[in-house]
Amino acid sequence: MSNTINKDEIQKFSRLAEEWWDVNGKFKPLHMFNPIRIEYIIEKIKTHFNLKKEKSNYLDGLNILDIGCGGGLVSEPMARLGANVTGIDASEKNINIAKLHSEKGGLKINYLNASPENLEHIEKFDIILNLEIVEHVNNVNLYIKSCHKLLKKNGLMFTATLNRSFISYIKAIIGAEYILRWLPIGTHDWNKFIKPEELEKFLSDEKFSTLDIKGLKFNPFLKKWKKTNDLSVNYIISSIKISCFINIKSSSLWH
Repeated sequence: MSNTINKDEIQKFSRLAEEWWDVNGKFKPLHMFNPIRIEYIIEKIKTHFNLKKEKSNYLDGLNILDIGCGGGLVSEPMARLGANVTGIDASEKNINIAKLHSEKGGLKINYLNASPENLEHIEKFDIILNLEIVEHVNNVNLYIKSCHKLLKKNGLMFTATLNRSFISYIKAIIGAEYILRWLPIGTHDWNKFIKPEELEKFLSDEKFSTLDIKGLKFNPFLKKWKKTNDLSVNYIISSIKISCFINIKSSSLWH
């Protein structure tokens, strides 16, 4: 049976598992990146589900699947806002770290050592998070197809990844890995980066309709990330599952 798991990628991140929650460790760039991702996700969830921020647990009742959850950097904030969160990762070591950290914080998160194509779940999810994961999987088509099966009709999905561009090679590979040493060398394979138009094609082929696409850009002087229309390096797409094919020209969203 085919699957989306890339064993080399899993081994790579398993070796770093114990550093997930060290804000000054190997995952420091991800900790810096996390606030803007969560801000964007929450903004779109509130709009899509017409939520009012009148209480601290305003995601109460929503079922969220966080794929490639790692140590739980996004699963935990979602759970704190009241969502029922399931976090899955192909690395058992990552899942063990995530479980320990959530238990220490008194959070109830359903962590599973699994990949989306072999996840047996009776109830489907309202929201699926694919954050910096599609560039690490073996079969993007199968991955997106598996997500479609796990999401409710009109459910919301977020897919964040890196563009395969000259600028992303300079910034994400040469800059981040070799010069600044923000990431261990070999963290990313530039050839597996996905252009926005390619990702939108993967999504539309599996009956997802793109709602929005935004670039995410780092300001080295302020040491903060911001949303932008520049999609040359990091970007995130929000999309919904549709029951029948709707032809929305993606070029109107990303060019």
